[in-house]
Amino acid sequence: MQCFKKGFILSLLLIIGLSCIVNAQKIGRKNIAGFDNKTFHFGFIISGNKSDFSYSLVEDSTFTSGLMSISNAPQSGFNLALLGSAKLGRHLSVRFVPGLSFQDRGLNYVFAQDFGVDNILKRTEAVNLDLPLLLKIRTDRLTNFAAYALVGGKFSKDMQSQESVNQQLENDDILRIEASNYSVDLGAGIDFFLPFFKFAIEVKTELGLKNVLIDDNNDYTNPIDKLKTRSYIVSLCFEG
Repeated sequence: MQCFKKGFILSLLLIIGLSCIVNAQKIGRKNIAGFDNKTFHFGFIISGNKSDFSYSLVEDSTFTSGLMSISNAPQSGFNLALLGSAKLGRHLSVRFVPGLSFQDRGLNYVFAQDFGVDNILKRTEAVNLDLPLLLKIRTDRLTNFAAYALVGGKFSKDMQSQESVNQQLENDDILRIEASNYSVDLGAGIDFFLPFFKFAIEVKTELGLKNVLIDDNNDYTNPIDKLKTRSYIVSLCFEG
């Protein structure tokens, strides 16, 4: 979460810097003035993410098998995506943003031992094929920039899922999650109309809807009732 906050602050600083450039231009002069007249636009997105879980525990799960606590251990990753946008109205468009997201998550388990505690980190690494469909609601363009909000849903498929791994063949228990997932995406950003293309900075939250935990009946899964994914994303968008 700390890394996401730093990225958000850097993004705000970049927005302020670009705003100064835009405001320094001659008032009324618009870059790519006919941009909004086109129905379809295409581009690409580069993002950084910070991912963890939202979870709930089974009642009275603490102190089972010596377990004292479970906590999130957020990990960093990145996203690469193509962007297709179709105009639905003056302030509304629909986005299809297929891409790959490299997401890493972890849970930190603390077990009581005879002479202290044992901290065990269980990580899950995913390479997701993401298929989001988003509505973009934008303000009127003010010279060369405009603000917008995003809302939509996404289907994801983990291309390197350990869903089918046989725990009995492992030297140590792993935390397995299901390969397919669904999420709600919420975000906001600012469009900057540059001389030859449109550039945007956006922040977004992805909230998983599905309980992705695979119950392997071990000390790491038994205490957990539900396990859902969560990601915080800062993106740079390029659109022509």
